[in-house]
Amino acid sequence: MKTEVDVTRDRRDSRWDAHREQRRAELVATTVEAIRAHGAGVGMDEVAAAAGTSKTAVYRHFRDRTGLYVAVCQAVAHVLVGQIRQATGRALAEGPHAAVSAGIDAYLRLIESDREVYRFVVHRPLLTPGADADPVTDLVTVIGDHICEVIRGYLPGAAAARTWGHAVVGMVRGAADDWLARPDGTTREELGARLTHLAWTGLAGLPTEEALP
Repeated sequence: MKTEVDVTRDRRDSRWDAHREQRRAELVATTVEAIRAHGAGVGMDEVAAAAGTSKTAVYRHFRDRTGLYVAVCQAVAHVLVGQIRQATGRALAEGPHAAVSAGIDAYLRLIESDREVYRFVVHRPLLTPGADADPVTDLVTVIGDHICEVIRGYLPGAAAARTWGHAVVGMVRGAADDWLARPDGTTREELGARLTHLAWTGLAGLPTEEALP
């Protein structure tokens, strides 16, 4: 049975947990702003200066640069997946082709509007030994899983939906990375149309028993 002292301690610990989570979120947001200001190669000194604190204080919340990097990736994943879900959800009423197009455009819009943040996410540093997971793989996996659910919505029980979903995401990411690294005048709309056509041609050409309607 908990005593009054135990309850007081629990409440105090809970308040500190909430404070730490809030501070972590603030530092992630500050890091994103620092990336936008200084580019994808932003250093920890610049991040700490933007936060008005020291590197030691930042590391207290994230252990090291990799910890902060993972937290930024998680924040980007949350925003990107939310935008893709919203875009594909609205477009589904028009059919699967429109949903594919909307999902690709949502991905490309993030790159176009936040290029340095995207570069920071995809050009990741080497993870420290013992890191739980590759955050970019996790980011791409989350997006791929969502796309496979969209496909399953039109192909219930399709065993290959997971493969197709992740294949589409890999294709879009590869082309988008090249578009960003070597601009040739292609607009986001043009790239999106090309990728949609390629993805849809592949999906529409699947075996009859699994083809999209």
